[in-house]
Amino acid sequence: MKFSKGHIALFALATIAVSYPSQAQASRSGEKFPVIVNSGGYETKILKIPHRIISLSPTATENLFAIGAGEQVIEVDSLSNYPSNAPISKLSAFTPNVEAIAAKKPDLVILSVDSTNSKSVKKSLEMLKIAVLMEKAPNQISDAYSEIAAIGKATDKVANASALIAKMKRTIKAIVVSSRKASPITFFHELDSTLYTATSSTFIGKVYADFNLANIADKAQGADSSGYPQLSQEYLVIANPQIIFLSDAQYGESADTVSKRAGWSGISAVTNAHVVSLPADIPSRWGPRLIDFYRFISQSIAKIS
Repeated sequence: MKFSKGHIALFALATIAVSYPSQAQASRSGEKFPVIVNSGGYETKILKIPHRIISLSPTATENLFAIGAGEQVIEVDSLSNYPSNAPISKLSAFTPNVEAIAAKKPDLVILSVDSTNSKSVKKSLEMLKIAVLMEKAPNQISDAYSEIAAIGKATDKVANASALIAKMKRTIKAIVVSSRKASPITFFHELDSTLYTATSSTFIGKVYADFNLANIADKAQGADSSGYPQLSQEYLVIANPQIIFLSDAQYGESADTVSKRAGWSGISAVTNAHVVSLPADIPSRWGPRLIDFYRFISQSIAKIS
């Protein structure tokens, strides 16, 4: 897989098994509508509790179901493959189609600011009297919690959103405390086989930093311009990371393919069998399954001293 600007935007769309509250258990917050919700750099006025929600963000979809608002969702985008009972459709999160969305007669659309023409899509939908809640890829974990809170307010599930945030904070803190390395461990996070990666200025980079992992990409040329630099083979071999995380494993990359790359057989991560295939989706979604990602990293670094 070749990593491109389009893939970076798609990656931004947005981010243990989390116990989702059932609809019967989900309690209403008693929020008084209309409400004003601030999210993604925009202010959205929602006149009444929405019951025909369209989610055009995989992360937003996971958040909606996690706070018990699943029954209020009529359709989700084609990438929203979790949870399994989400009403997945052909709607695109990356290139939203106003006519296709409006035809579903939603009363709330959740849209990523990173999607194509997001501003004009938002404007067009609002002209049709459809409320649009904008979602921005978080830069840090507190932003992820803010998005959950915003969706909770928008759907009248404030109490459930608060409970989910508290659970995530508690669980993630426990994982980090029990797993954080006393001495830094160098690592490389591979986005694709052409060696695009993510620095510590990105959301995923900050997750690794919580475990005291040292990102070899931080000092690479171009690291500060986007947070997603492309490394050279020479730079990576010299950097000699102790562990390699493959987010392109779903596209065929593995410990075996990495070991066959020119010059890579002597890299510490390769010689010590510390090349890790990351699970699909979880590293690029910033909702309740962040717990899964933290736990996965914890397990991956457990045997490295």
